Amino acid sequence: MQVILYMATTVNGYIAKENNETPWSDEEWQSFSKFVKEIKNIVIGRNTYEIMKKDDEFSKIGNPFTVVVSREDFAHNSNFAIAKSPKEALKILKEKSFAKALIAGGGMLNSSFMKEKLIDEIYLDVEPLVFGKGIKLFSENDFDAKLELIETKSLSKNTIQLHYKVLK
Repeated sequence: MQVILYMATTVNGYIAKENNETPWSDEEWQSFSKFVKEIKNIVIGRNTYEIMKKDDEFSKIGNPFTVVVSREDFAHNSNFAIAKSPKEALKILKEKSFAKALIAGGGMLNSSFMKEKLIDEIYLDVEPLVFGKGIKLFSENDFDAKLELIETKSLSKNTIQLHYKVLK
């Protein structure tokens, strides 16, 4: 299974403000939505799930099958599953016959997948913003990774997308 991390980020590596606000451009949102609709699933952490649920973002991205990585169980509908670990999340998607998994945050989840060397590719939509404080792309964790740039493209006059392969 191919595992892809897709995130929007500021130029200084934040994926959200401290209050979880994500003031991304329409072009970034359209690019992300299109990607999710192609892959038809997302893997997110519990905090990201709560934010997306509150803002009704699941319907905006085509109601993909969603795996929430969380230590605790909680009420959800049939288009969702709960996994206790990154490997369990991927196992659930394999059982549902998905060829690709889309990791969509937050910082702790991104780090846990990277630490276990489960990510194959990374898409970063870099927005022309700087946050002084916020949620980092990867929360502090003990891992290193080397990347190979596959492609860069402009999403708009000010927003670029970087596509990397994770070297294993």
